[in-house]
Amino acid sequence: MIVTVGTDLVHVPALAEQLADRASAFAAKTFTEAEMAYAHGASSGRPERHLAARFAAKEATLKAFDHAAALRRVEPPSIELTSIEVLRDERGRPSLALHDAAARFAEHLGVERAQVSLSHDGDYALAFVSLSLAKAAP
Repeated sequence: MIVTVGTDLVHVPALAEQLADRASAFAAKTFTEAEMAYAHGASSGRPERHLAARFAAKEATLKAFDHAAALRRVEPPSIELTSIEVLRDERGRPSLALHDAAARFAEHLGVERAQVSLSHDGDYALAFVSLSLAKAAP
């Protein structure tokens, strides 16, 4: 099995500024309805912390895809951030759901498993993503 990884760190106040810009379509182009609902319904009262962690996960996923594409010697497609979704499993752990171009590219790469870990502390949110690839290209 081959594993590729990606990580990303997001400054929460900077993301909060982008979210507060009413003229910007940033939130709609970045987060799914389920992600927005979770962030606004979370008990912390600070949705920007949860959204920053999810944004970091999306960026980390793109980085892991880039590493996998280099290994497979393929060009990564353009992937909309809403096609990478951070959900919570039945035990509350974060998980990745890939849709549309992200799902098709993962299949093309031979991704057998995608894992995500999220953390936030103070003004920063961090995500780490690993993609487990089939040893042979599909």
